[in-house]
Amino acid sequence: MYGQNSMDAYTENAKKQMIIKVMDIIIVTIAFFFILYVFVMNQDFILKTIIGLMLVILAIIYGSVKYEARDKNYDVTNKQIRKLVLLNERGVEIDEWEIGDQTSLLIGKSSADNKADIDLNGTEYESLINYEHAVLNNVSGVWYIEDIDSVNGVGIKKAHKRVKNRIKHESPYPIGNGDTIYIANTRILVK
Repeated sequence: MYGQNSMDAYTENAKKQMIIKVMDIIIVTIAFFFILYVFVMNQDFILKTIIGLMLVILAIIYGSVKYEARDKNYDVTNKQIRKLVLLNERGVEIDEWEIGDQTSLLIGKSSADNKADIDLNGTEYESLINYEHAVLNNVSGVWYIEDIDSVNGVGIKKAHKRVKNRIKHESPYPIGNGDTIYIANTRILVK
């Protein structure tokens, strides 16, 4: 059940990436002809100066957005994820789960009706965690985390970042070694 949703979301993300690439090509083509008109055909110095400054500012903004997007989707396949480690408030490892050859893991709390692969019963913030809080799916060797409509959300802090970001509901987000997953306020280190 969870694997198919992840695959559909992965395909949806691939379609969105293709649309973005097509839009980039269209924007570059329009910009080329605009620049050709302003700087080659037009003789107004003030117009050339204003347009030149605007292009420099847009190039800086565009470059920073592209860099952030590239940085956000860095290669997560460089090291295979072997286990997940539950951390306490001081960062001490208190529990761990070996991933092995599994392709999908449910994160939440186990009950008589529901068995969570990553069972967070007994954790400090147990009351903030849903029985089916999040799911981890392996698609083509890359692990993705997805929020399953939880009340208190799922966050991720990338290994090379200082800021924790909340992931969107039903939007798979790639994870890699050294990342920290936040299930409500409970921290799980990816190793």
